[in-house]
Amino acid sequence: MVEQRPSKPQVAGSSPVARSLRLGEFEAIIGLEIHVQLSTKTKLFCGCKVEFGKEPNTNVCPVCLGLPGSLPVLNKRAVELALRASLALNCKINETSIFARKNYFYPDLPKGYQISQYERPLAVGGYLEFEVEDGKTKRVRIRRIHLEEDAGKNIHEGNKTLVDLNRAGTPLIEIVTEPDINSPLEARLFLENLRNLLRYAGVSNADMEKGQLRCDINVSVRRKGEGKFGTRTEIKNVNSFRFVQKALEYEIQRQVRIIKEGGKVEQETRGFDPQTGKTFTMRRKEEAEDYRYFPEPDLLPLVIDKEFLSYVKENIPELPSQRLERYLRDYSLPKKEAKILVNYKELGDYFEEALNYYREPKKLLNWLINDLLGNLKEKGLSIENSPVRPKDLTQLLKLVDGGQISTKIAKEVLREALETGKKPTDIIEERGLKQISDENLLRELVEEVIKENGEAFERLKNGEKRLMGFFVGQIMKKTKGKANPRLVSALIEERLKNS
Repeated sequence: MVEQRPSKPQVAGSSPVARSLRLGEFEAIIGLEIHVQLSTKTKLFCGCKVEFGKEPNTNVCPVCLGLPGSLPVLNKRAVELALRASLALNCKINETSIFARKNYFYPDLPKGYQISQYERPLAVGGYLEFEVEDGKTKRVRIRRIHLEEDAGKNIHEGNKTLVDLNRAGTPLIEIVTEPDINSPLEARLFLENLRNLLRYAGVSNADMEKGQLRCDINVSVRRKGEGKFGTRTEIKNVNSFRFVQKALEYEIQRQVRIIKEGGKVEQETRGFDPQTGKTFTMRRKEEAEDYRYFPEPDLLPLVIDKEFLSYVKENIPELPSQRLERYLRDYSLPKKEAKILVNYKELGDYFEEALNYYREPKKLLNWLINDLLGNLKEKGLSIENSPVRPKDLTQLLKLVDGGQISTKIAKEVLREALETGKKPTDIIEERGLKQISDENLLRELVEEVIKENGEAFERLKNGEKRLMGFFVGQIMKKTKGKANPRLVSALIEERLKNS
């Protein structure tokens, strides 16, 4: 059962740098169950729209309301996206899978059961590889991926609970891992890499703030060297990467403490309270529900023919590993910086679009990472909502390359554009920031500065090269920073040769 908890802030961006939890003689065994909302326009078994934030109970029909006599019809696009996810995660696709009824009562489940897959899921036996904190690669096996519909949403207001069924019937895949994860940090890194992969594959936006990616955590601890798993607890519905890490850190320490004190860990379902940073009991083992799974009588077995599977394989978009390989091969980018582009899909997309206007990838990469990203972070903006779009940035870089503005002025203009939303070229025009590249005018200024600093010029002629900077600085001062410094230096050198 998927239970909705209050929305929590999502942590976006780069991977965490915190060290893994130190457990001494103990080790943690962690498995994850991840619910991912598929990016379809309509629900899994009816034609109702999938839209976030709509008025409650407006995107509903007899099918997703579970009214008598209504029959489900499977959404082909949802199957395609589920297959994409399965292939991207290196799974074996089952030619035939079967939908089942998962029976339980909850106010946001109008039929009294959820249509899911149980004994014969869509895919099994995959894996995801990713880099862990010491730079080594970790492989986490995927046990199964199955299709299912989402439940509705309970809204708690004071002593009342209201039900919004707009979400009921939304297509989900559930991704179940093997218990291959051994630390809170590994769990977080796995989820970050999984979300990135799903976004690249076009399977889901995986926006945790909108409930498009939710995670249940199974965790136990045991003494190192023991073959048998410890008693596990399940932490339900954690919906931010940071909270997954925090919940595991607390729960692992709680279980270790119980064992050290001679107690026994109880098998139970727990929640996580981000306010306290602690997990809490929701229900114990004896309260666990019997879902009484049986085959869904209103749906035929799902048979994936070879032609459809080939179509899905051919239409999977470029995945993160493929993009990284292309960046290294085609653009000779430094691997560390290229990984930043790949791990932050929207930044990579921005880079790709900018390359349409500016064909110097290394210079562009430098500006993206060192200037644009830094300023966006300072202002609390993301690359997606940056007012400086790829074409705007490349116009700025072309002006620097053409000697029309200095690098220093370009950085100032970029900051102002992000603050005001104005186009960089408009700011340059309004403030008259273009560099002076008029040779005749700059020659006159060179002569003027030499006359004012005759003794220094003699010393420069006699080999005190450091004074070159002084003369360039004097001319920049007279032009309020607008003189083209490279041209100024060239004119001073010319004057020295002719002296």
